[in-house]
Amino acid sequence: MNRIKEILQEIGMSQKTLAEKIGMTEVGVSKIVNGTSTKETMKKIANILGVKVEDLYYKDNMVKYRGELDLNGTKIPCYVLGNGTRVMSGRGMQEALKMVDTEDGKQTAGTRLVRYLNQKSLNPFISKYIELDHLSPLVCNDNGKVLHGYKATALADICDAFLEARKNIPLSPRQEIIAEQCEILMRAFARVGIIALVDEATGFDKEKSEVKDKLQTFFNQFLLEEAAKWVKVFPDQFFMDIYKMRGWTWHESRNMPGVMGNWIRDIVYERIAPIMEELDKRNPKNEHGNRTKRFHQFINQEKGIPKLKEYLSSIHALVVVSDYDWAKFMDNLNKVYPRTDIELFLAFDA
Repeated sequence: MNRIKEILQEIGMSQKTLAEKIGMTEVGVSKIVNGTSTKETMKKIANILGVKVEDLYYKDNMVKYRGELDLNGTKIPCYVLGNGTRVMSGRGMQEALKMVDTEDGKQTAGTRLVRYLNQKSLNPFISKYIELDHLSPLVCNDNGKVLHGYKATALADICDAFLEARKNIPLSPRQEIIAEQCEILMRAFARVGIIALVDEATGFDKEKSEVKDKLQTFFNQFLLEEAAKWVKVFPDQFFMDIYKMRGWTWHESRNMPGVMGNWIRDIVYERIAPIMEELDKRNPKNEHGNRTKRFHQFINQEKGIPKLKEYLSSIHALVVVSDYDWAKFMDNLNKVYPRTDIELFLAFDA
């Protein structure tokens, strides 16, 4: 949840020292490190460690946009995280589904949503979503406040499971109420889609529209509508490096193994910029499943090709520091040049 332990290691401070400086027990600091704290305490810790409060948290779990989704009169707090994940409040989902704290008049422990999802009678219908990791709880940070929720699409998955259960097994009176509510909710967001509704509620859709415009401008500068005449862009060194890492003997030839195309796609085009989807559109496969042009023929000579050549040079340097070891190279590549896609591009400023 937070980076306190990581920052302590970076500056060479122990949890015991932090506890003394903040006036707490080591047990109390241990709980904070594991994600339990107040906004005021986090401010004190940030001051002691010499960092900003937001630096105490992993950016992916930081709330970037927030809003309230109205589903059939039930208001559910919703968020868009720094990595683009859309999240709904767990408590809000419980209220929307009309889940209560008692079953047959007896108080039970644990959150209501988790309890219902763990009921044995529902297991055949809910298990597929659990296996796909669709229903894993998320812990988010909103300016120091800890929020608990689920991916926005989880609500539709839960509704689907309850409605499927209603078709196949007798439900308890409380389950029947929840299933009826699921039917109402499904009608409420099926028309538009839950992701679009969250984006609208949080205001994220406006930024997406602006970034899409920026993305199109980027495409216009970086890519060509029509393929240019073929010229050699990829140096032999690029292919020689791959051959060496794979333990193959290099022969200068244009007839390379088919897997080379997949590696070029992965190592280069999926990482240099969010252009892969657009390149696929501009250079589609023919009826035989082949492309008639090379992807680099669609890259602008003035701005795109220099960027591509610069990138290929950096790839060679990465090969060298990886000691020509394929596994090390791929690990370093994922760290230095993670894959880019349009969804992530839309989640951040262009």
